[in-house]
Amino acid sequence: MNPMIRVAVVDDHPAIRAGLALVIDSEFDMTHVGAAARAEEVEPLVYRTRPDVVILDYHLPGGDGLELASRIKAAVPAPRIILYSASADASFLVPGLVAGLDGIVNKASQPSELFEAIRTVAGGERALPALTPQLLAAAGSTLAPEDLPILGMLADRTTPRDIAEVLRCSAQELQRRLARMLSALRVPRGALPA
Repeated sequence: MNPMIRVAVVDDHPAIRAGLALVIDSEFDMTHVGAAARAEEVEPLVYRTRPDVVILDYHLPGGDGLELASRIKAAVPAPRIILYSASADASFLVPGLVAGLDGIVNKASQPSELFEAIRTVAGGERALPALTPQLLAAAGSTLAPEDLPILGMLADRTTPRDIAEVLRCSAQELQRRLARMLSALRVPRGALPA
């Protein structure tokens, strides 16, 4: 028998948190372990509940989902993270790779798509849209040339630890570079619907 997938939900809307808790608990192989509504509640939630998967909204009071994903992924052991947002689409893929996302699901999707993404990422795979030449070209025009190899390694699923080793830099230096990349790739907060 496979262990239950432990899922935490991070969303600023109480009805979404409550609804996701109910539907997650209704799945035979998942259990809801906790929820947060604000950015500053996320890291304590992850530390306290040790989820396998975090369902993370993009728009949150006190921060955004990509910044939070990057911080959560710096923890050991890091949970798998699915961006779950009404504005989630392929434009989040490159910034999501830099932030460490494992999946992207739009809130307008059927619940079965979210459940499939949870199972996929819990199994160690990604639930991300395809990385197209257009997305790579757009990122290439935004990022500094010295950061393009990092993006390539992230797209190839190279771990941050291995990237730091290849680049011969410390984990802290790599985190600084990733933060700079994420800032360059960021979609302006007012440009997306809530």
